[in-house]
Amino acid sequence: MTFRQFAYRNVLRNRRVYAAFFMASVFSVMVFFLYSMLLFHPSIENSFLKEISSLGMGIAELILFIFTLFFLFYSMRAFLQARSKEFGVLLLLGMAKRQLYRLIFIETMLLGFASILTGIFIGFMFSKFFFMIVKAIVQIPVLPLYLSWKPFGLTIGAFLSLFAIISYIAPVFIQQGNVSDLLHGDTAVQSVYTYSKRRGVFGVILLALAYGMAAFVSRSSILSLFFLLPPFITFGTYFFFTDTLPLILHALRSQKHFFWRDFWMISISESIVRLKENARMFFIVTIVSTIAFMSVGILASLTSFASQYREVNPLGLVYKSFPDNEFEYRHIAQLTSELEQQGLGYSAVRLRILEQQSSHTRNKVNIVKLADLNELAASFGKDSIRLSQGHALFLPSSSSAAEMLQNKSVRTKLSDSNVTLEVEGVYPYKLFPPNAIGLNTIVLNHLDFDRVEEQISADSLAFTYYAFNIEDWQKTKDIGLSINAQVLAGLMLDDRQPVRFEFENPGLNYSHIRMTFSLLLFIGLLLAGVFFLASGSFIYFRLYTSLNHDRRQYAVLQRIGMTDREFKKIVNRQLIPQFFFPWGVSFIHSAFAFLSLQVIWDALAEISIVKELTLVLLGFAVMQVFYFYLIRWRYISHIKAPTS
Repeated sequence: MTFRQFAYRNVLRNRRVYAAFFMASVFSVMVFFLYSMLLFHPSIENSFLKEISSLGMGIAELILFIFTLFFLFYSMRAFLQARSKEFGVLLLLGMAKRQLYRLIFIETMLLGFASILTGIFIGFMFSKFFFMIVKAIVQIPVLPLYLSWKPFGLTIGAFLSLFAIISYIAPVFIQQGNVSDLLHGDTAVQSVYTYSKRRGVFGVILLALAYGMAAFVSRSSILSLFFLLPPFITFGTYFFFTDTLPLILHALRSQKHFFWRDFWMISISESIVRLKENARMFFIVTIVSTIAFMSVGILASLTSFASQYREVNPLGLVYKSFPDNEFEYRHIAQLTSELEQQGLGYSAVRLRILEQQSSHTRNKVNIVKLADLNELAASFGKDSIRLSQGHALFLPSSSSAAEMLQNKSVRTKLSDSNVTLEVEGVYPYKLFPPNAIGLNTIVLNHLDFDRVEEQISADSLAFTYYAFNIEDWQKTKDIGLSINAQVLAGLMLDDRQPVRFEFENPGLNYSHIRMTFSLLLFIGLLLAGVFFLASGSFIYFRLYTSLNHDRRQYAVLQRIGMTDREFKKIVNRQLIPQFFFPWGVSFIHSAFAFLSLQVIWDALAEISIVKELTLVLLGFAVMQVFYFYLIRWRYISHIKAPTS
């Protein structure tokens, strides 16, 4: 038997230990390959989609590569520690350290080659289904399966270099010392777990401060959270697992009436030992799971914004013309013509917005005629509003502004026209996007509006607002493209004559937003799947690292008369905290982070993301329960299996 055959048979003999490592590696390669297939797809010619897919896929592949490198390092360290006794026997039989390192290098590369080939094969098999999903998301006519060397070359090159790095550095993870130390393996005497009460209390304080800041954050302090929360959460979580939990467990052990009851003595004592060995692993699982929850939660909140976009932007098209706009009538004729050509029904209302100075605030105030608003409201099926002469209504710029002005009453005089008004109450209908007419706007009846218009100069016309109410607003993405290009060109060019109009097409904006957010969510879900699988695999690796010790413990308990039912109770009390406690902490981290995220969305668009974030957390919880029972079943079957 050659040396390479020996390495190959070693991999086959340890296939049970390497199973989760192999599955996670295959899944990472598959996701990376699918991203590469979309990145190099020849049918994506649209510049906007090309930029989004390239940016999203590029960042996702970089994150995936870095995380996979870290994940494989950790996994390989756990495997080599579990095989320390085997390495001790090989060294005792005369194998040189250099040969042992070569053996590990060959075994790791064999696993790497198998993972790469399997992942690429499965990824290519699912490429057509992947393209069907992407095609439905981005709404492009065709996204066929193609064959090119680029995605294959990128995936093979990236992961071959990754496994080569791991294979070269992996021998560092072998326990240093004498051969006798390696032969002891996991039976080595464990030292007493030491912890610091100060660090334990400090960890709780850090987490409490982070949760408090996240729960009571305001719009003015939201920016500081980006610098304070990550270090607070990271260090607080680390001290919580390394010092706070041992402090709590030792306090429970001192409660004799609780500790000496039933099988709690075995469970708590074993939990203390497991915590000593796995505190850092719990910390890693918590942080990785939090990142997975947050990435999917943030992307789900983006899709929530897309789904509520119509509520934020009730109009189908918006054209704002400022004085001396020579294109006004030409552009309006073009928009109406294009709408009629595409057979889209619409209602267009022209609103003249006047500008006056208020004696109450000494600030400029925009004025809208109630008759124009009633005409626009009628197109939405709303009832007309009546307003007596000498009275006015606030036209709030946002929902939060409407709440502030609801019970406010102001008596003011329009300085330019000498018209006195009693401004009381808020216009009840939301007909415009936020800040469309202005931050300070009031509504007058037709008599007061005409009086103001008669007594002012032509310079007091702020702008003319054309509001198009279109039922099939999502079909307007091809309307007014030349006008939109003219606006963008005016913004980009440093022209002496500024553009005297503004144009907004919510249908076009929504198509870009929905396509971008949906594609990012899909990318994030696959990436979170890798994080989720890896975080569960961390616990799986630690369980199998101590498998021989657990088998001996089970044999002793069985000889003293413990039943299978009692054994499952002990296993549950040991596995449930190990499995669910890190995820529980990450759930709490994510929940408080989502509170801050809701504040951000309130400031940006005043939308609620509670539904989407609740579904994200519930989805992860269901998958976690399934994952737990799968690993528990495999663990118990291996514990009861006879040793070979």
